[in-house]
Amino acid sequence: MIIDCGTCTVRGDACTDCVVTFLTIPVRGATAPGPTGARPASPPADLDDAERAAIAVLAGSGLVPPLRLVRAV
Repeated sequence: MIIDCGTCTVRGDACTDCVVTFLTIPVRGATAPGPTGARPASPPADLDDAERAAIAVLAGSGLVPPLRLVRAV
């Protein structure tokens, strides 16, 4: 699974509560929002099945935010 925030249809609205943003921004809040209020897209993340399962367990336990990616159809 490759997650490319640049193609996410809810980017901006859901970024602050998405696990990709949580895992890929080294210091939370260090990246300033752009003129529209949206944060710049995180670099694409390539997750295998084991990594997706681990994130699902962590998110289900409330330790990290869930994946909020919504791809355009």
